[in-house]
Amino acid sequence: MLSKHKQSWLIRERHFAAFSTGPLLNFWHRREEGEFIGAQDLPIRFVRLRSPRHRHVVVISTGRIESYVKYPEVAYDLFHCGYDVMIIDHRGQGRSGRLLSDVHRGHVLRFADYVSDFTEFWRRYVADRGYRRCFALAHSMGGAILALFLAAQPDACDAAALCAPMFGIRLPMPHWLAWRILEWAERRPDMRDYYAVGTGQWRPTPFMLNVLTHSPQRYRRSLRFYADEPGLRIGGPTYHWVREGILAGNDILAKAAAITTPLMLLQAGEEKIVDNRRHEAFCQAMAAAGHPCEANNPVRIEGARHEILFETDILRAQALNGIIDFFERHH
Repeated sequence: MLSKHKQSWLIRERHFAAFSTGPLLNFWHRREEGEFIGAQDLPIRFVRLRSPRHRHVVVISTGRIESYVKYPEVAYDLFHCGYDVMIIDHRGQGRSGRLLSDVHRGHVLRFADYVSDFTEFWRRYVADRGYRRCFALAHSMGGAILALFLAAQPDACDAAALCAPMFGIRLPMPHWLAWRILEWAERRPDMRDYYAVGTGQWRPTPFMLNVLTHSPQRYRRSLRFYADEPGLRIGGPTYHWVREGILAGNDILAKAAAITTPLMLLQAGEEKIVDNRRHEAFCQAMAAAGHPCEANNPVRIEGARHEILFETDILRAQALNGIIDFFERHH
């Protein structure tokens, strides 16, 4: 029997404007925002939503270009299932510090810096805070960050769910050619820190052309965040970021055997951003090491695009119910 809250997941889009300007906005006003100093003395922002009744926490690691400003609905649903929620804005995006004068460029010096920030965040604000259980939920690039964190600290977290994790990037050309271009750009600082080919500054993509979600309500709400707060905008990645992202994906597959945390990997059936084949390889490596992923394979959400947690009600509810059920089994 689904709870009343879980039942609401299946019909929310019908009344989305009323929900987002009423209950959701009231909930989001309760947030606490914070900041700490990460690697290279960069300010890293985060948000948390807490209740004295909650004994468990879910920490969210967001995707590339995202901010916690985009995640009130996800936080609302987790909170009403009995979890405190904490969300980090990764370096170079959201409300955290940027690394280049052109703040639209998605950039990082080392992918390991994301992991270092997340590790410090967990140490300061999650570990030893009296929670009975600590869970993690990640999307896309945030999934790559979380996987590397868990490979280094497999006992930090009681269970983790990865949504469309970025273990490999879908590129518009063969990988061997892309790597040759990236290596060429890496030796030329002006190119290395410039937008990768085919990308540029942030600009809104019409819903009909988007490859992220089938939900017009959630897509347009996400666009409004960037329109209303220009400081959140991130455009394409730099050549160096793409290179770091590819190397991080290779590193994750090499370290998969070190991850002993109970893990659920959700995969979008209509994926256009990350390489789903890498999910299968990751799950095979976990299984070979003796600690398989949930269901021993990626949990595929058929019909979903990349942003599973921002999909239409029925697809989103399928994913969220699976995640909550998984976490509850590890209470």
